[in-house]
Amino acid sequence: MGRGTMRYWAAAKAAAGTHEEPYDAATLADAVAAALAARAGRDGGEFERVVRRSSFLVDGDPVGSRPHASVALRDGGVVEVLPPFAGG
Repeated sequence: MGRGTMRYWAAAKAAAGTHEEPYDAATLADAVAAALAARAGRDGGEFERVVRRSSFLVDGDPVGSRPHASVALRDGGVVEVLPPFAGG
């Protein structure tokens, strides 16, 4: 189980209502699920929509198409949530 920081950018930041928050999760899938669950019932639909379209960096490395359940998180790590950006 890793404890670290999730950082949200652009539309993800707006939908999350914060720039960053802690995670306590073993995998990226667990961290994303916890973030979604924390917003359930308070316009979590917009947050979920943005996050589902986002790409992720874990400790600076792109996750790409790897299954999120296979991406281990470490103590002190950083997950960056990057929504699609307009304009290239």
